[in-house]
Amino acid sequence: MSQPTLLGLSGSLRQNATNRKLLREAARLFDPASFVEADLNLPLYDGDLEDGEGIPEAVHTLANQIARADAVIISTPEYNKGPSGVLKNALDWISRTQGNPWADKPVAVMSAAAGRAGGERAQMILRACMVPFQPRILQGPEIHLANSSNEFDDQGKLRSDRYEKSLHDLMQKLRAEAGF
Repeated sequence: MSQPTLLGLSGSLRQNATNRKLLREAARLFDPASFVEADLNLPLYDGDLEDGEGIPEAVHTLANQIARADAVIISTPEYNKGPSGVLKNALDWISRTQGNPWADKPVAVMSAAAGRAGGERAQMILRACMVPFQPRILQGPEIHLANSSNEFDDQGKLRSDRYEKSLHDLMQKLRAEAGF
């Protein structure tokens, strides 16, 4: 059996964002896999831009990465009780591409946030935003990493055995859902 391709989408553009760290920990626990972290630094969706210049190449790249991935992990921060604009913008752009790269795709959703709920509301809204794409979103275990800036050591590993165990279990369910 070949090695699966795992695609990670972080709702935060910051290089050292806790959502990126959470994706990397998820990929480590999913292992073995070829892990690709998507670039969501896209222009704001604008129908005039789409009509005039077409869909940006970076959006086509992202859609192709989703289509080729065996499984996708998404981690979102919580901004003002919802997912980040960066993530929602990427979903909006992907919806404008031909076909549906998300269709029947195994997806695990997680969140890392400063607040004590760990991004639970953002994750709930993100799940609703994914409904039109019809992926196979896993229902749990849920990962809501609260007070996330204090949950990683200097090497980017989770400090809490409880969070690591839940993330490990989620990644094993994702492997199984992807057929590996």
